[in-house]
Amino acid sequence: MAYQHIDGVRVWGNPDDGALSQAKTCAATGNVVRTLLMADHHKGYSQPIGGVVVYDGQISPSGVGYDIACGNKAVRTKLSARDVMPHLPRIMDGIARRISFGVGRVNSEKVDHELFDDPDWAVYRAVGTQEHDKLKALARDQLGTVGSGNHFVDLFEEPATGALWVANHFGSRGFGHKTASGFINLAAGREFLGSAPGEKMDQPPVLLELDSELGDMYERAMRLAGRYAYAGREYVIGQVLALLGTEADFEVHNHHNYAWREEHEGRSCIVVRKGATPSAPGQLGFIGGSMGDISVIVRGKDTNENREACYSTVHGAGRIMSRTQAAGKMNWKTRTRIGGAITPEQMKRAVRDFGVELRGAGTDESPFVYRKLQEVLDAHAETIEVLHVLKPIGVCMAGADEFDPYKD
Repeated sequence: MAYQHIDGVRVWGNPDDGALSQAKTCAATGNVVRTLLMADHHKGYSQPIGGVVVYDGQISPSGVGYDIACGNKAVRTKLSARDVMPHLPRIMDGIARRISFGVGRVNSEKVDHELFDDPDWAVYRAVGTQEHDKLKALARDQLGTVGSGNHFVDLFEEPATGALWVANHFGSRGFGHKTASGFINLAAGREFLGSAPGEKMDQPPVLLELDSELGDMYERAMRLAGRYAYAGREYVIGQVLALLGTEADFEVHNHHNYAWREEHEGRSCIVVRKGATPSAPGQLGFIGGSMGDISVIVRGKDTNENREACYSTVHGAGRIMSRTQAAGKMNWKTRTRIGGAITPEQMKRAVRDFGVELRGAGTDESPFVYRKLQEVLDAHAETIEVLHVLKPIGVCMAGADEFDPYKD
C-alpha cells in the first residue's frame, strides 16, 4: 500500500502538519467511518483540502466547504492544437472578453436555464422569502461566470495526438458560498444570512444528522448547487467551443468539493470530499496541474488500494506556498503588494518558457506555488490510470489583484 496510517488517518504522499492536524480533528468528531488525506493535501477551512471524511448518518457543510461542487469539465475538440497556434493570442483575448472572471462578476448575457424551475429551490423558500429571492437572483446573475483564485479556462495540447482540449475549473460561485455559510449559521443558531463571528480555520467540522430536517435541507441545497455548478461549467465550455468554431467529441465532468451517498465497509455512508476526485473503477476524472505543468484525464482502477481510499484521489498538484507568501500582503489603499516571494517577472518568465499564452492571474497562482503533478499522481498509481496527458498552451484567469471567497 502507498499510504501510511497516522493516528487514525490514512495519508498518501508527504504529510503536511497543518492538514494532518485538521484531519485528526475531523477523525475524532462525529460518526466517522474513515478519514483520508490525498497526496495533494494542504490546510483548508475545518476539513483540509485533499481531505476525505466518511460519515455514518451525518453530513458536513464545513467539510464540503464554501465552494460547493467546485470541479472541472474538460472536452477534446475536433481541432488540433496546431490549428489554433497561429491565432492563439487572439483566441485568448476572445476568451478573456467573452467569459466573466473575478469577484462578484455577473454574466453580461443572462443565461436562462431549467435549473431555476428546480423543485429544490423550495429549501430556500422554507428558510425565508427574502433568503430565497436573494440567492435565486444571485444565482441567475452569476450563472456562467468563473470567479478568481485558482479558477480558470484553459486550452491544452495533448502531445501524444496533437488534439486540442478545453477545460475549466470553478464551482457554484456566490450562490454556493451563501448556501454553505447559511447552513453553518443555522447549525449555530444564527440567521441564515447573518454574519459568522469567530469562525476559525482549525475549528471542528460542523455536522448535521441526515435524518434531521436541517440535514435533509442542506443535502437538497448542496445537490442543487451541484447542478448549478455543472450548468455553469457546461455554459462556459460551450462559449469557448463557439469561439473556436468547433465541437467536442469526448468529455469529462466531475465535482471535487461535494458529499456523495456511497457504500463502504458494507454500509451506506456519506463521503465528504474536499479537494478530492471520485475514482470508482472505470470512473473518469480531470486532475489539473499548475499553469506550468501537465494536467491529466484519469480513470479509477479496480484495486484493493482504491477501495481502501474509498474510491478517492487527488484533485490537483496541491499548494506548497500560501497565497500571501507568494504574492505578499495587499495594501488596498495603494493597490500594491508588499513582501511576496514570487515576482511578476519570475512568473512571466516561467510561463513563457513553458509555452503558455497567459491572460490574468497573479503570482499566487504561479507554477512556483504548486507541487509537480507527477509527484502526487505517483503516490496514487495503484488507484488511478492516466489516460490522457495534457499540456497547457493558453491559460485565462481573473486579474492579479482579485480575491475570491468562492475558490477552493
